[in-house]
Amino acid sequence: MMKISRRNMMQMMGAAAFSGPLASATRAFAAREKELNILCWEGYNSAQVLDPFRSSQSATVKAESLTNDPTMINRLRAGETKIWDLINVNNPWARKVMAPAGLIKPLPRAEFEPFFDTMLPDFKAPYRWAMSDDGKDLLGMAQRFGPYSFVVNTDKVSKTTAEEQGWDLFNDVSLAGKYGIQESDDWNVFNIFLIAGINPFKEHTEEEFKAFSATAEKVFKGAKMVGDMASLNQALVSGEIDLYMTGGTYSVSPARADGYPNLRAITPLKGPIDGKGGISWIEITSTVNNPDLSPLAVEFLKYVQDPEVAHTVAFAEGTFNPVSQMGNPKCFELFTKDELDAIQWDSLEEDMARSAEYDIVPDYDKALELMTAAKRLRG
Repeated sequence: MMKISRRNMMQMMGAAAFSGPLASATRAFAAREKELNILCWEGYNSAQVLDPFRSSQSATVKAESLTNDPTMINRLRAGETKIWDLINVNNPWARKVMAPAGLIKPLPRAEFEPFFDTMLPDFKAPYRWAMSDDGKDLLGMAQRFGPYSFVVNTDKVSKTTAEEQGWDLFNDVSLAGKYGIQESDDWNVFNIFLIAGINPFKEHTEEEFKAFSATAEKVFKGAKMVGDMASLNQALVSGEIDLYMTGGTYSVSPARADGYPNLRAITPLKGPIDGKGGISWIEITSTVNNPDLSPLAVEFLKYVQDPEVAHTVAFAEGTFNPVSQMGNPKCFELFTKDELDAIQWDSLEEDMARSAEYDIVPDYDKALELMTAAKRLRG
């Protein structure tokens, strides 16, 4: 009979352990090396963007697109940090919500900050929305962005008139029945405040909420239609409506690319957010605080910085948008004249300059409740 020494026993125990739970963990890790899950706005879920990465990495890449930042973040809060590797949302959420809640992981600054050096000037490192409040951690990468206020058919409402009258257009009783509203709760809350002449990104008084509620009832009652951006663009083309909110480059660019340059995103010349008339959005993509984060997460973030891939992201099926990588001449030269026209490159700089950046409404829940009640009154 073989004498079992303590050393032999330890070796046997180690082998048994490796064939049990530890082996399962190792297999799980190995599987994650070829798996990537992305929670995002539409565009990043496009086969045009994902298929080349899938092929180059021999990986399974799944992307789910939603149209509401809080919903995506609540998915992580509900335990889905174990599912997702990357999350792509608008600019304030990484810095103000997800990082403080421990839902995302910082990126290695030395590895990723050089990418900001070739971006458009406003995105140079350290870019505020990509950084933690204390300025120490890099929380994500910037890419798509744009102004987002409302859209007009310039054959019906001129660009000059729309910019000068701004949000008061939606207070004009002569335009009742001639505008549409896009189904986008958070942006519509912003816009109802702006139509009422109130800054949305601050705590609001009872008087301001009364004005908000009255404005919401009036705006929804006067709308010809409430729908998605495709139906609203079609209604503009057909002449059913003259303008719609919420809208911008993101929503109208596909129609412009299809040959309707008379449809145009408008940024008002002035408004109640420190004098600024519009609101802009900037997407930040972050690595999720997944206990088994796929190593492909950081590889994907590098992949979409490539000039050709960034151009593909800008013109991914669905919506067309400027990207921060257009600061790189190798990326910018890939955009055709028609593509630049579709994303309104001619006025992009001035539109962004007179836009406040997307932020969080501190009393959003109350505003949403009031706006939802106004929508119900519409019937």
